[in-house]
Amino acid sequence: MPSRLSFPCNMHALRALCHDLPPPDMAADTAIAHHDSQLTKPPGSLGQLEALARWAGRWQHTDHPRAERVDIIVFAGNHGVTAQGVTPWPTDVTRQMVMNFRNGGAAINQIARVAGARLRVAEVMDLRPTADFTQEPAMDEATFLHAVTTGMRAVRPGTDLLCLGEMGIGNTTPAAAMAAALFGGGGAKWAGRGTGLDDAGVRHKAEVIDRALARHATALTDPLAIARHVGGHELAAIMGAAIAARYLDIPVLVDGYICTAALAPLHLLHPTGLAHTWLAHCSAEGGHAHLARELGMQPLLDLGLRLGEGSGAGLAIPLVRAAIGCLCGMATFAQAEVSARE
Repeated sequence: MPSRLSFPCNMHALRALCHDLPPPDMAADTAIAHHDSQLTKPPGSLGQLEALARWAGRWQHTDHPRAERVDIIVFAGNHGVTAQGVTPWPTDVTRQMVMNFRNGGAAINQIARVAGARLRVAEVMDLRPTADFTQEPAMDEATFLHAVTTGMRAVRPGTDLLCLGEMGIGNTTPAAAMAAALFGGGGAKWAGRGTGLDDAGVRHKAEVIDRALARHATALTDPLAIARHVGGHELAAIMGAAIAARYLDIPVLVDGYICTAALAPLHLLHPTGLAHTWLAHCSAEGGHAHLARELGMQPLLDLGLRLGEGSGAGLAIPLVRAAIGCLCGMATFAQAEVSARE
């Protein structure tokens, strides 16, 4: 990996990485905008596709962006807080679904195949669960840093576009807890149905989150402390992957609620901490739309998805490819001998 990306050995080093994120290439952005203005279409007529092409170019640091080498990484982890009854599913399902991914049987396998993307699965901390964060911090510092570094190491240099996904029974609870700790509002604002809770289950989940926030109130001093105390192994790895992508000049498509919550600390640690990411879709999970608004993220798709696995991010890959294809493949007015607007 380039020397400018280093793997943090302590929390101070991780914080420094987050505070010193590389900027975009605005010269590439300007060049793309100029070229776009010459293409055979009315200005702005391709809407968000034009914005996507510029986004890809300024973070790839080129006025000819690419979307050929696309990776989807699903980070999997387990959660001690499931002991509090926040999900109707047993934690064994996380490992079983990892095997389903590896055997090609999950939804994300089909989406990755159709999108022409390489799918990889990372079992963070070998799927050992975090601590129950209603009783103690989800992770100690060493474990948190290991999980973050796992995510960083998973990102391949030379990737054109990275899609982030997750798998972890119970992980909407740490996602909601992180959102509540970062932006306020308590468990009731951020807790949703997850993988099938009824109304009573959602109320119980919100109460569990509120207990955890009260338990750690004096320790939730900054975004990284929040991620360590009430987050999860795969959430920490997702944040690490986004950090590495920034240093490796790779734009990132973000999946649903869990991935968005995992990246939220970067928004608070750096003024443009999430500028190299684009929210692929708005999840049907309660709280995701609220969180997207807090982060200023505009989703590309709204399909009622709440599966996870990186499914929404995978579905957005063809949109990025189409945006780049139009930018790089369309003729200019001069080339096509079409009269330009007077």
